[in-house]
Amino acid sequence: MSKFLSRHLRHRPGDIGLTLDAGGWVDVDEVLAACGRHGIVLTRDELEHVVASSDKQRFALDGNRIRANQGHTVRVALGLTVQRPPEVLYHGTVAANLDAIRADGLKPMGRHDVHLSSDVDTARRVGSRRGKPVVLTVQAEAMHQAGHEFRLSDNGVWLVAEVPPRFLQ
Repeated sequence: MSKFLSRHLRHRPGDIGLTLDAGGWVDVDEVLAACGRHGIVLTRDELEHVVASSDKQRFALDGNRIRANQGHTVRVALGLTVQRPPEVLYHGTVAANLDAIRADGLKPMGRHDVHLSSDVDTARRVGSRRGKPVVLTVQAEAMHQAGHEFRLSDNGVWLVAEVPPRFLQ
């Protein structure tokens, strides 16, 4: 269920008849109805359980609205404020991506931002989704000093437009 919601709250809301507002929010009743139209019977309590039990805390509930916390490929403005990052952050990837990363740095690809973790274990889990993980260390404080803006999503994922190669180890 979490993957289904992620797909439609982050990437393809129109596929099930949803329209996200500018902040990425959609009415819970609309989500439940859209699920039902696509063969997925889901109650409000079950939806709340999915939100609460998501290991990555992918979603936020605000009264009768729900949205994905980050990772959108559709245009949304999450309203996150710029924050000073810790000295280092981490990014999980696989060895096959290292040559491109060394040349071009970390790019958001189809998303709005590069996603960074505050701990190695989370970065390792992210990287392991595509094979044997490689964890890169991002010199976040140095990037901040150089003018890069960081934002912290509601579920603890650090977001930045890009990470130039000189800030990676």
